[in-house]
Amino acid sequence: MTRVQNPVSENSPQAAQSENPWLEALKTLGLSAILAFGIRTFVAEARYIPSGSMLPTLEINDRLIVDKMSYHFQNPQRGDIIVFNPTARLEALNFHDAFIKRIIGLPGETIQVKGGRVYVNNQPLREAYIADLPQYDYGPVTVPLNSYLVLGDNRNNSYDSHYWGFVPRQNIIGRAVVRFWPPNRLGGLGGHPTY
Repeated sequence: MTRVQNPVSENSPQAAQSENPWLEALKTLGLSAILAFGIRTFVAEARYIPSGSMLPTLEINDRLIVDKMSYHFQNPQRGDIIVFNPTARLEALNFHDAFIKRIIGLPGETIQVKGGRVYVNNQPLREAYIADLPQYDYGPVTVPLNSYLVLGDNRNNSYDSHYWGFVPRQNIIGRAVVRFWPPNRLGGLGGHPTY
């Protein structure tokens, strides 16, 4: 009688040993790259602060995590610190890198800066997070639908909406939620204005 040997099953230890280690490493690297790309594209990404326009809240070279998911489920709110792609007007002025600013005006609201204060619908905002009181007058302007008025916390040294206009909703990349560098400033980014 002749015996027939069973072929090695795919789940057996011998099958695992016969897999090429280079192929396995390549599969692992490929999967890691796909996951990293997917997370960065759709979920969250890291950004750094290149200028002082958001002082004192954000310092030059701070590193942040930007949440790219939440605005798929809720609208941006006043006080949110957002990262956005340049508007058409900014691109016409040769700005191509993303900006980071704080949302002050929501769609349909009337915004005015006068006497060192920001007013929303004629109500002054209390803003404990700004570097100095604004030394300029602006508005009144009404924020268009699906757009936002953004200002830097360093009001007198920020190239923001009071120069170039509104940010369309589709330009918003996401909301800055956590500072992860430097370690001594690690933490969430709060500071929502009140009336």
